[in-house]
Amino acid sequence: MKPYARLMENTLAYRVWQAPFAEQKLAPLYAHNDVARARRVLDVGCGPGTNTAHFAHADYLGIDFNPAYIDSARERYGREFVVADVTKYEVAPDQRFDLILANSLFHHIDTASTRRILAHLATLLSDDGHVHVFDLVLPEGPSVSRLLARADRGEFPRPLEEWRALFTAAFEPVVFEPYPLGAAGMTLWNMIYFKGRARR
Repeated sequence: MKPYARLMENTLAYRVWQAPFAEQKLAPLYAHNDVARARRVLDVGCGPGTNTAHFAHADYLGIDFNPAYIDSARERYGREFVVADVTKYEVAPDQRFDLILANSLFHHIDTASTRRILAHLATLLSDDGHVHVFDLVLPEGPSVSRLLARADRGEFPRPLEEWRALFTAAFEPVVFEPYPLGAAGMTLWNMIYFKGRARR
């Protein structure tokens, strides 16, 4: 386990670390979508509810494998959160989600499991729904961004083309947009935003 991974299991530490970048990270979601029109939202790997406030208007469900994160999210937001393996989570066809969010989840997950999760998420989308994935890119050349990606507690940051192959195997692409995340004009992390439709 990387040195600060255990610290990030603490919900307060996690929220403090995420706070300066939380809005910046979701900027492409707002640039490409009218989020206010979302009806049913599934937030996969929701952590302690980092994204919850963005969906106050919608029928929202947060799902995470970490019970401490889910307990904290329930206490803080009073919305619906469940501890579960999303690949085993099922809904009736009329309860499918028109917005599924996976924010910085898959760089914590090995490739075979990522494929399995993405394939299952496609079955949870409504006919007019989209998946929205934000994740950490491993830059090819030496840089601060590459150093930070390697230092992240997630073991699986991937190059852009590897992300593209994973996403498009499960979804028809609508947006595939790399973007920087940083402060004071300096790129600290390279990110990817993907928006996709289920292949029918």
